[in-house]
Amino acid sequence: MSVHHLNERLATDRSHRMLSIDGGGIRGVVALEVLSKIESELRGHTGKDDLVLSDWFDFIGGTSTGAIIATGLSMGMAVDELMSLYTERGKTMFKRAGLMERLWYNRYSHKELERILKETFGESTTLGTDRLKTLLMVVLRNATTDSPWPLTNNPKAKYNRVDCGDENNLHIPLWRVVRASTAAPTFYKAEEMQLGDNKFTFVDGALTPYNNPAFMMFLNATLPEYNLNWKATEEDLLLISIGTGMHPDSAPDLDPQKMNLLYTAKSAPKALIYANIIEQDKMCRLLGNCLAGDVLDGEIGDLIGTRAPLQKKLFTYARYNVDLTRKSLKRISCEHLADLPLELLDGVELIEPLREVGRAIANDRVSIEHFDKHCPFSSMSNR
Repeated sequence: MSVHHLNERLATDRSHRMLSIDGGGIRGVVALEVLSKIESELRGHTGKDDLVLSDWFDFIGGTSTGAIIATGLSMGMAVDELMSLYTERGKTMFKRAGLMERLWYNRYSHKELERILKETFGESTTLGTDRLKTLLMVVLRNATTDSPWPLTNNPKAKYNRVDCGDENNLHIPLWRVVRASTAAPTFYKAEEMQLGDNKFTFVDGALTPYNNPAFMMFLNATLPEYNLNWKATEEDLLLISIGTGMHPDSAPDLDPQKMNLLYTAKSAPKALIYANIIEQDKMCRLLGNCLAGDVLDGEIGDLIGTRAPLQKKLFTYARYNVDLTRKSLKRISCEHLADLPLELLDGVELIEPLREVGRAIANDRVSIEHFDKHCPFSSMSNR
C-alpha cells in the first residue's frame, strides 16, 4: 500500500473498521456468500459500484481458509474473484496425495495448494508488500514453540521492525504465511520456515484458540504492546466477524463404553475448536455492542443489547454464522439440506449446497444498519 494509505490505516485519531473470517476448509464459500452480500450493500450505500472490501475495511484477518480469503480481500480482490478460486479450483486444492503419503502423513497434496497460492498472491510477494491495501492478520500455530503466531503486516509490530534483520516477519513470502495457516494435520503437510538462524514448523491456525480470530484482532488493534493503539469505543471501532458454519457433535445416545482412544483422538480436536470459536465470539459480545449473532447457549442467549459487564462498550460488533444442524438450518429455510454432511472441511462436492446456506445467512442476518454509523459518505470520498 502507498505510504499515504498506510499512514491513514495506522492513524490513531480516526475510526476504524475490522473484518474477521473463520477457518473451515471448503466451507469458506459460506463466508464468501456473506461477504458478497456485505460488498453489495456497501456498494449501494456508498454509491461506489466498483467498491471492494479493502476500500472500506482497515484491518482484515483470517485463519486457515479464512486466511486465504482475508489475504485476497486485503490485496483488493473482489468477492466474486475469490469465489471463483474456490468453485473452479476447489477440487485441485483437495487433490489426493500419493498412496504412501496418504497412509502415513496427509490426505492431500500440499504442492497443488502451494501452486494455487503462489499464482494467486505472487511467489515473491512478502508479508510486507505494498500490494496489501489494508492491515492484514493471518493466524498460524508454531508447532516448534507450541504457540499461536498471529502475524500482521503492521510495520510498528515488534517483530516487523527494521532492526529485526533476517528475523523480520515482513520478509516472509505471503503465500507461505497463508499455506502455514491452512496446514491442517492429516490434511496437508506442515510448513517449514527459516527466520534468521531459526527454523520453525507451522501447522493450521485452527489449532490455536483463534480459528475465530475476531477477538485477537480486537486485541491486536488496541493493546499498546501491538503498537496500533486504536481507540476502543463503540463509535470508533467496528468489528464484523464471519463464520463458515459450525457443527456441534451432539450425541444424546453416546455410550461411554465406546469412548475409546480412537474416538477421543478423532473427537477431541474438533470439540476444542468448536468451543474456542464460541468463546471468542462470547468475548466479543461481552466487550462489544453486539448488533447481530445467533444464540450462544440456552442460559445466556445471544447477548444482543446487553450492557454488562461494561456500561461503555469497547467496539461495535456483528457476528454472521449458523450451526449446520437441522434446527438452525430450518430457521434460515435450509432444512432440505440438513441430511448432507455440510460439516466436512473437504466436501468439494458440497460447494453449491454450502453456497446456498451462505446466501441464506446473508439474507437473514446482514443489514446495512450494522454498518451505516461507521460509513459516512464523506469518508469514502477521501479514500
